[in-house]
Amino acid sequence: MTYIIAEPCIDIKDRSCVDVCPVDCIHEAGRILVIDPEECIDCGACLPECPIEAIVETEEESPDWAVINKDLTPAFKGKPQPTPRPANDPPRKPENKLRG
Repeated sequence: MTYIIAEPCIDIKDRSCVDVCPVDCIHEAGRILVIDPEECIDCGACLPECPIEAIVETEEESPDWAVINKDLTPAFKGKPQPTPRPANDPPRKPENKLRG
């Protein structure tokens, strides 16, 4: 498993990580961005770019979210990248969780 996007990203979906990814392996899947483990090359470019620190380096740091990233990967396969969040639409703190 490669880098993982975890719970802090829910409903925020800051695209800073998407902009720096050299292989376009970060995609929107509903209320969160996810990293495709088959496409990620472990370069680490996304990690320092995430302003909310939602990206972790290993599956051991967030095993539940590693499964969620892998499970949500088919949701975006073949779909175009979403448009960026408008600058006048600030991120919101997530109150709900993707999984209970």
